[in-house]
Amino acid sequence: MIRSMKRRTIIFGGAGLLAITATAWLAWQSTSRRAPAANRAVSLSGSATPKVTANPGALYAASLPDLAGNTIALSQLKGRPVVANFWATWCAPCVEEMPHLDALSKSLPNIQFVGIGIDTAANIAQFVTKIPVSYPLYVAGHAGIGLVRELGNAAGGLPFTVLLDAEGHIFDTILGQVSLEDLQKRIDRLVAKSKT
Repeated sequence: MIRSMKRRTIIFGGAGLLAITATAWLAWQSTSRRAPAANRAVSLSGSATPKVTANPGALYAASLPDLAGNTIALSQLKGRPVVANFWATWCAPCVEEMPHLDALSKSLPNIQFVGIGIDTAANIAQFVTKIPVSYPLYVAGHAGIGLVRELGNAAGGLPFTVLLDAEGHIFDTILGQVSLEDLQKRIDRLVAKSKT
């Protein structure tokens, strides 16, 4: 009798576990098909993602706190080319690209690099103790996803990098982890455009 109950418990438990696993797998498959492909480079000249009218004015209209808690008007970025990188501490590709962005920012003093964290100030402050970044970091929190979408990233995916010219127009965007060589080429084109 006890042996029979144990066997039944094991069979029903296994069937229940199998049912939960199958349901989870089907749900994952369903959402994966509908989810946008976020980690690929896109540009304003053509992409496979839905077209969104980018509004660079949204970036310059924003005022965000830095890590010291001082509110900074991003309008001060106008007047020179900008590389604005939207990232989060919980985003593995974001974290992986940060040292490369930092190295590039040090080699290009005429380009203003900024990091805009879709995260909390505490998480970002803790992150920079482990991986120092020399360019300014601002805290947008989760509300920063709205700003990302206004800049043309309909998917709201991270990391998202925006290249703007000195007049404040969006020159190019990259959705997904940057390649250092690719980003350098895009910045070279941005600088060449700025000189004409």
